[in-house]
Amino acid sequence: MRIALIAHDKKKPEMIELAIKYKDILAKHELYATGTTGTLVMGETGLKINRLKSGPLGGDQQIGSMIADSQLDLVIFLRDPLTAQPHEPDVSALLRLCDVTNIPLATNITSSDIMIKALENGEIECRKIKK
Repeated sequence: MRIALIAHDKKKPEMIELAIKYKDILAKHELYATGTTGTLVMGETGLKINRLKSGPLGGDQQIGSMIADSQLDLVIFLRDPLTAQPHEPDVSALLRLCDVTNIPLATNITSSDIMIKALENGEIECRKIKK
């Protein structure tokens, strides 16, 4: 499975905790993350993560492009709904793309737990890569 990990600044500690909790499961998959989130998670877990640009600097758009090209199977995006984001249009576009392409999307810690447990149990299928 190809999994994207994204977290707004105030949610990065939760993403690190999630990655530590499910390190053994996540290690079996191909991980992608926006820049700072990827760096922090790698530093705390040692997981191999393909890092893209920081979200506000185009990382959200890079993830969106991967979704549009069927290059991701699951997105975990720990959003901070109480803080205005300067790149909110990019965030909205990414969420919309997940809905349009039917990509499983977790946007909080509880839905992330459910998705990772489903992943562990083989209840989420890989999408075929478009060529």
